[in-house]
Amino acid sequence: MEVHLTKTDIYRKKDMEQRKALNAWASEGFEGTIIAATGMGKSRCGVIAVGKTLDEDPKANGIVLVPTNQLQDQFEEEFKKWGYDHVLPRVDIICYQSAWKFAGEHYTAVAADEVHLGLSPEHRKFFENNTWDRLICMTATPPEEIEYQEILFEMAPMAYQLTLDEAVSKGLVSPYQVICKKVELSDVEKEDYKKANNGFVRAKYLLGQFDAFDRAKFILGPGKKQASSQETMAAVQFYRNIRARKKVVDHASGKLGALRDIVEDNEDSKILVFGGSNDFTDMLASAVQEDSVIFHSRKTKKQKEAALKAFKDGTKRVLCSTKALNQGFDVPDASLAVICGLTSKSLTMIQRVGRIIRFQPGKTGKIICLYVADSQEEKWLKASVKNLDNVVWE
Repeated sequence: MEVHLTKTDIYRKKDMEQRKALNAWASEGFEGTIIAATGMGKSRCGVIAVGKTLDEDPKANGIVLVPTNQLQDQFEEEFKKWGYDHVLPRVDIICYQSAWKFAGEHYTAVAADEVHLGLSPEHRKFFENNTWDRLICMTATPPEEIEYQEILFEMAPMAYQLTLDEAVSKGLVSPYQVICKKVELSDVEKEDYKKANNGFVRAKYLLGQFDAFDRAKFILGPGKKQASSQETMAAVQFYRNIRARKKVVDHASGKLGALRDIVEDNEDSKILVFGGSNDFTDMLASAVQEDSVIFHSRKTKKQKEAALKAFKDGTKRVLCSTKALNQGFDVPDASLAVICGLTSKSLTMIQRVGRIIRFQPGKTGKIICLYVADSQEEKWLKASVKNLDNVVWE
């Protein structure tokens, strides 16, 4: 007999899992990191951690750190949703881009959402220059950089972890499938890619096959005065050709036609589309014309709000973005994502998968990754999906 879970069933399951995570955080002395798949309810964990702390002491204060303005608004709504609107006057909800400038402040409770984005040398100054009584950090996966992992777990040890596939197996989010679909370059694009790749290989050879990245970074940074003119030119060409090669695959014209076909074949679906650059995101939106709206960093706040409203209410069924919607975007009835701009980071892939697996009865999320075969982009894709179970290569 097949059993169909309702939204109420899922809420109960999530509540139990969130309690488990918060108890694990408390057992770490109220300083710890929750690593959990998108859709498990990390935001609620952060709200409860701060809200309960402030309920215990009317003089207590708190701060929630987030990476985007959109998440600022979302967290304010989360406090209201879960019955903690009465503590909002004592809670600052601040983006990392502003919070790093704070110094000498003390907080009773700090919640750091998408904490991997708050660990750069600039942004982590908040953690270095301020103090707190309780700290809860939240992210979908551990930071990929070893340095960032060490910094994070030194200040907030890992208290709880739930992978994406574990969340699926527990029924906390909808199941998913990742489909890797190759596209071809045009003859002109093939020549451009070949030229950039040959230039990259030559520069890599001059810099040293096995440490070219580190050497180029050193030459164009602290070692600039020590390098010969030939080494400097090689370092410049190294990065220039990396960018040129990436631009060719990011802007591959074959992705435009492939997207049109996907949109036509899924006429009843709400579709999220991720481009590799703002320019190409605009081109992707143009390829599906009246069906689409655009959300990226070059759009005004008013334009972004209008785009999200049109997508959520069904006026437009295709939402094209670059990076701005990687975190925190929640539309449960969106069931298809098309990724046209790839990186090698598994965290980025997991976040994008997370956008379309918010639980909806009977839903299976589908992610189609368009990649240029036999290119660096294919290698990036293989690296980004290596930790996912349900991946199909067409």
